[in-house]
Amino acid sequence: MKKRNFWNVLRKKGKLELVEPSMEICNSYLAKAENCLKSAKILLENKLYENSISMSYYVMYNSLIGLFFKTGIKCENHSASILLLKKLFNKIDLFNVISFAKEERIDKQYYVTSKDNFALTRESALDMSRKAEDFFIKIRLFIENMNIEEMEEIRKKFESFF
Repeated sequence: MKKRNFWNVLRKKGKLELVEPSMEICNSYLAKAENCLKSAKILLENKLYENSISMSYYVMYNSLIGLFFKTGIKCENHSASILLLKKLFNKIDLFNVISFAKEERIDKQYYVTSKDNFALTRESALDMSRKAEDFFIKIRLFIENMNIEEMEEIRKKFESFF
Protein backbone atom coordinates (compact mmCIF):
# COMPACT_ATOMS: atom_id res chain seq x y z
CA MET A 1 0.00 0.00 0.00
CA LYS A 2 2.85 2.36 0.82
CA LYS A 3 4.30 2.03 -2.71
CA ARG A 4 0.99 2.88 -4.37
CA ASN A 5 0.69 5.88 -2.08
CA PHE A 6 4.14 7.14 -3.21
CA TRP A 7 3.13 7.04 -6.87
CA ASN A 8 -0.33 8.52 -6.15
CA VAL A 9 1.10 11.43 -4.16
CA LEU A 10 3.44 12.28 -7.03
CA ARG A 11 0.59 11.99 -9.51
CA LYS A 12 -1.73 14.22 -7.46
CA LYS A 13 1.02 16.86 -7.23
CA GLY A 14 1.43 16.78 -11.02
CA LYS A 15 4.98 15.42 -10.69
CA LEU A 16 4.21 12.14 -12.44
CA GLU A 17 1.90 11.64 -15.39
CA LEU A 18 1.39 10.22 -18.83
CA VAL A 19 1.86 12.78 -21.58
CA GLU A 20 2.06 12.61 -25.33
CA PRO A 21 5.29 10.92 -26.42
CA SER A 22 7.65 13.51 -27.86
CA MET A 23 10.86 12.84 -29.75
CA GLU A 24 11.45 16.60 -29.81
CA ILE A 25 11.51 16.81 -26.00
CA CYS A 26 13.40 13.51 -25.82
CA ASN A 27 16.11 14.87 -28.11
CA SER A 28 16.27 18.10 -26.11
CA TYR A 29 17.03 16.13 -22.95
CA LEU A 30 19.59 14.01 -24.77
CA ALA A 31 21.28 17.21 -25.97
CA LYS A 32 21.21 18.50 -22.40
CA ALA A 33 22.80 15.22 -21.25
CA GLU A 34 25.49 15.55 -23.88
CA ASN A 35 26.28 19.08 -22.70
CA CYS A 36 26.51 17.82 -19.12
CA LEU A 37 28.98 15.18 -20.29
CA LYS A 38 31.13 17.85 -21.93
CA SER A 39 30.94 19.89 -18.73
CA ALA A 40 31.86 16.89 -16.57
CA LYS A 41 34.97 16.33 -18.68
CA ILE A 42 35.99 20.01 -18.61
CA LEU A 43 35.51 20.13 -14.85
CA LEU A 44 37.55 16.95 -14.48
CA GLU A 45 40.39 18.39 -16.57
CA ASN A 46 40.35 21.47 -14.33
CA LYS A 47 40.49 19.40 -11.11
CA LEU A 48 36.96 20.39 -10.05
CA TYR A 49 36.10 16.84 -9.05
CA GLU A 50 32.98 17.53 -6.96
CA ASN A 51 31.37 19.44 -9.81
CA SER A 52 32.46 16.84 -12.34
CA ILE A 53 30.73 14.12 -10.32
CA SER A 54 27.55 16.23 -10.13
CA MET A 55 27.57 16.83 -13.87
CA SER A 56 28.14 13.12 -14.48
CA TYR A 57 24.99 12.37 -12.51
CA TYR A 58 23.05 14.89 -14.57
CA VAL A 59 24.25 13.19 -17.76
CA MET A 60 22.43 10.11 -16.54
CA TYR A 61 19.39 11.89 -15.17
CA ASN A 62 18.78 13.95 -18.33
CA SER A 63 19.26 10.84 -20.48
CA LEU A 64 16.65 9.11 -18.37
CA ILE A 65 14.19 11.98 -18.70
CA GLY A 66 14.74 11.84 -22.47
CA LEU A 67 13.78 8.16 -22.41
CA PHE A 68 10.64 9.00 -20.48
CA PHE A 69 9.52 11.60 -23.01
CA LYS A 70 10.12 9.11 -25.81
CA THR A 71 7.51 6.91 -24.11
CA GLY A 72 5.26 9.75 -22.97
CA ILE A 73 6.04 9.83 -19.27
CA LYS A 74 6.66 12.99 -17.29
CA CYS A 75 8.40 12.52 -13.94
CA GLU A 76 9.71 15.44 -11.90
CA ASN A 77 11.13 13.46 -8.99
CA HIS A 78 14.67 12.08 -9.09
CA SER A 79 14.03 9.05 -6.87
CA ALA A 80 10.84 8.12 -8.70
CA SER A 81 12.58 8.50 -12.06
CA ILE A 82 15.30 6.11 -11.01
CA LEU A 83 12.78 3.61 -9.66
CA LEU A 84 10.80 3.79 -12.91
CA LEU A 85 13.93 2.83 -14.83
CA LYS A 86 13.93 -0.41 -12.88
CA LYS A 87 10.18 -1.04 -12.65
CA LEU A 88 9.06 -0.02 -16.15
CA PHE A 89 12.12 -0.67 -18.28
CA ASN A 90 13.73 -3.47 -16.26
CA LYS A 91 17.16 -1.89 -16.68
CA ILE A 92 18.68 -3.19 -13.43
CA ASP A 93 22.28 -2.50 -14.42
CA LEU A 94 21.49 1.10 -15.35
CA PHE A 95 19.35 1.46 -12.23
CA ASN A 96 22.34 0.45 -10.10
CA VAL A 97 24.66 2.89 -11.87
CA ILE A 98 22.37 5.91 -11.60
CA SER A 99 21.43 5.06 -8.01
CA PHE A 100 25.11 5.09 -7.08
CA ALA A 101 25.68 8.30 -9.06
CA LYS A 102 22.76 10.01 -7.30
CA GLU A 103 24.17 9.16 -3.88
CA GLU A 104 27.60 10.41 -4.92
CA ARG A 105 26.16 13.62 -6.32
CA ILE A 106 24.29 14.28 -3.09
CA ASP A 107 27.34 13.41 -1.00
CA LYS A 108 29.70 15.62 -3.00
CA GLN A 109 27.27 18.50 -3.51
CA TYR A 110 25.92 18.86 0.02
CA TYR A 111 28.70 17.64 2.32
CA VAL A 112 32.23 18.85 2.90
CA THR A 113 33.64 15.40 3.64
CA SER A 114 32.60 12.16 2.03
CA LYS A 115 30.53 9.92 4.27
CA ASP A 116 31.29 6.78 2.26
CA ASN A 117 34.38 5.14 0.91
CA PHE A 118 34.13 6.70 -2.57
CA ALA A 119 36.97 9.17 -2.07
CA LEU A 120 36.99 12.41 -3.99
CA THR A 121 39.93 11.93 -6.30
CA ARG A 122 40.70 12.41 -9.95
CA GLU A 123 40.21 8.68 -10.41
CA SER A 124 36.77 8.69 -8.79
CA ALA A 125 35.63 11.63 -10.92
CA LEU A 126 37.07 9.98 -14.03
CA ASP A 127 35.29 6.73 -13.15
CA MET A 128 31.99 8.57 -12.73
CA SER A 129 32.48 10.40 -16.03
CA ARG A 130 33.07 7.09 -17.80
CA LYS A 131 30.00 5.57 -16.19
CA ALA A 132 27.96 8.59 -17.27
CA GLU A 133 29.14 8.28 -20.86
CA ASP A 134 28.37 4.56 -20.91
CA PHE A 135 24.92 5.19 -19.39
CA PHE A 136 24.22 7.89 -21.99
CA ILE A 137 25.20 5.61 -24.87
CA LYS A 138 23.09 2.71 -23.56
CA ILE A 139 20.02 4.91 -23.07
CA ARG A 140 20.39 6.43 -26.56
CA LEU A 141 20.62 2.97 -28.11
CA PHE A 142 17.60 1.82 -26.14
CA ILE A 143 15.62 4.87 -27.30
CA GLU A 144 16.64 4.32 -30.92
CA ASN A 145 15.65 0.64 -30.86
CA MET A 146 12.36 0.98 -28.96
CA ASN A 147 9.30 0.22 -31.06
CA ILE A 148 5.65 1.31 -30.71
CA GLU A 149 4.58 -1.96 -29.09
CA GLU A 150 7.24 -1.62 -26.40
CA MET A 151 6.20 1.96 -25.76
CA GLU A 152 2.57 0.93 -25.37
CA GLU A 153 3.53 -1.88 -22.97
CA ILE A 154 5.55 0.54 -20.83
CA ARG A 155 2.63 2.99 -20.73
CA LYS A 156 0.29 0.17 -19.61
CA LYS A 157 2.71 -0.85 -16.87
CA PHE A 158 2.88 2.76 -15.78
CA GLU A 159 -0.91 2.97 -15.46
CA SER A 160 -0.92 -0.15 -13.29
CA PHE A 161 0.89 1.74 -10.55
CA PHE A 162 -2.28 3.68 -9.70
